[in-house]
Amino acid sequence: MRAETRPRGRNAVDKSLTSAPLGALEEAFHAMVARSRDEPPAGHDERLDRLARLRAVVADNEERFRQAISADFGHRSAVETTIAETMLVFSEIRHATKHLKSWMAPQRVATALQFLPARNRLMPQPLGVVGIIAPWNYPLQLTLAPAIGALAAGNRVLIKPSELTPHFADLLKETVAARFDATELLVTDIENEIAEAFARLPFDHLVFTGSTRVGRIVAEAAGRNLTPVTLELGGKSPAIIDASADLDEAAERIAYGKLLNAGQTCIAPDYVLVPEPALQAFAEKVRAQMRRMFGTDPANKDYSSIISDRHYARLEGLVADAAQRGAKILQPAKADDPNWKAHRKFPPTLIVGATEAMAAMQEEIFGPVLPLLGYRDRTEAIAFINHRDRPLALYWFGKDGAARDEVLARTISGGVTINDCLFHFTQINQPMGGVGASGTGAYHGEWGFRTFSKLKPVFYRSRFNRLADLYPPYGGKIARLEKLMRFMS
Repeated sequence: MRAETRPRGRNAVDKSLTSAPLGALEEAFHAMVARSRDEPPAGHDERLDRLARLRAVVADNEERFRQAISADFGHRSAVETTIAETMLVFSEIRHATKHLKSWMAPQRVATALQFLPARNRLMPQPLGVVGIIAPWNYPLQLTLAPAIGALAAGNRVLIKPSELTPHFADLLKETVAARFDATELLVTDIENEIAEAFARLPFDHLVFTGSTRVGRIVAEAAGRNLTPVTLELGGKSPAIIDASADLDEAAERIAYGKLLNAGQTCIAPDYVLVPEPALQAFAEKVRAQMRRMFGTDPANKDYSSIISDRHYARLEGLVADAAQRGAKILQPAKADDPNWKAHRKFPPTLIVGATEAMAAMQEEIFGPVLPLLGYRDRTEAIAFINHRDRPLALYWFGKDGAARDEVLARTISGGVTINDCLFHFTQINQPMGGVGASGTGAYHGEWGFRTFSKLKPVFYRSRFNRLADLYPPYGGKIARLEKLMRFMS
C-alpha cells in the first residue's frame, strides 16, 4: 500500500495556514501534492478524459451558469455570457483535445556537431499542482481557460473563485465535485480567510487574474515560496485613431469593445487618442453608436449591470471628477434617470477632452466610461502611451500602413488588435498575456500547455561519441579535442 507522506521542502505548507477554517484548504492542497509526487504523471488518455469531463461540467449546466452569473451581476446579458465565456471555453477544450498528442511528444532539438551522433530532446512534464485565483468579470472563461491548459499539461488544479460571484462559485464547486476527484480538480470556498491564504500556498505554479494592485500582493506572497506566477492584470489600454481612419467604422468598433460586459473587461479600450480636429465629431459618432447598440432604456437585456454598488459609486466619482475639471460629458441617455441605479446599470459615458489630472486618466476605469483625448501628431500620441505603464492591450485604427507599423514598433503592450477591439484575445494560436504592470506570463492553446509544463532538456549520449577524451588524465588528447571544438564553434 502506498505510504501517504507529507510534502517536504518548498511544498511544505506554512503552519500558519492550518488553523480553522483553513484546515480544509491545507488538506486539499496537501492531498494534491502527495498524489502528484507519488503517482505517475497522467497519460494522454487520462488528460483527454479530464478535458472531456470539464467540457461536460459546462455543457450540462450552461443555462445554470448563465443564470448564476447574471444573479451575481444583478443582470448579465445572456448573449454576452455565451459568446464571451461559454463558447471560448468550448473552443479552448476542443483545441487542446485536438493537439494534445503532438504537444505531449518529446521535441527534437538540434545537437552541436562535436557531440554527434548524440541526440537532444525536450520532454514536457507536468509541474504538479497549479493554483488559480479567478476574477469576477468573466468568471467562467477566466477561471476555466487556465485550468484547461493546466489539465492538458497533466497537472492537478485548485481554484479559488472571486468573492464577488458567490452564485457562480457555488455552482462551479458543485458541478466540478460531481465529475472530478478532489485530488484532480477542486474549487475552494470563497471566505476572506481563504482568499488571503491561497497565494501563500507553495503551488508549483500560480495564476492570478485581476487588478495590478492585488497582483502585486499575490506576487509578493508567491515569491516567499519561489512559486512561479502568471499574472493577468490590466491597466489603461489605449486606442489610437489615426488621421487615415474611417471615423464611422472606428466609432462602431470602439463602442462595442468598450460596452461589452458594460466595460468590465480587462482588455477594453480605456481611453482613445483622436486627432484634435476630429475629436468632437468622433465623440458624437461614438455616442450615436452606443445609443444604436444599447438604446436608452436601463432595462435593456443586452446591457449588463455593474458588479456591485461600490464599483458603481466609483464610476460616478470618476465622471463627477472629470466634469468638475472641465471635461465635456456625453451620454446617450439621461444619467439622472433613477432606473439606471435601480438596475445597477451605468449609462454609457464619454469624457471628451480628458486631461491627465483627471482621476479617470489615473486608474483603470473598468466600466462603460471612455475618456477621449486630442493629439496633434503621431509622435505625441506614441509618447503619451510610452510614458505610462505598459498596457495589456493596444488598438490602432487607420489605413496608413507606415503609420501602423511605426506605432507597432514603438509601443509595447500585451497584445494588439488592428482596426478593431478585443479580438486578439480570441486567437487561440496566439498567447494571451501582459507586460510589465499589465502582467507576466501567458496562456491560451499551446502557450498554456507550455506555461504549465516543465520542458525538460534531455541529452542522449551515443556510444560512438569522443566525450571520454574530456576525462583525465588530459595529456595531448585534450589539446587535440580543444582544437577540434574551436574549429567547429
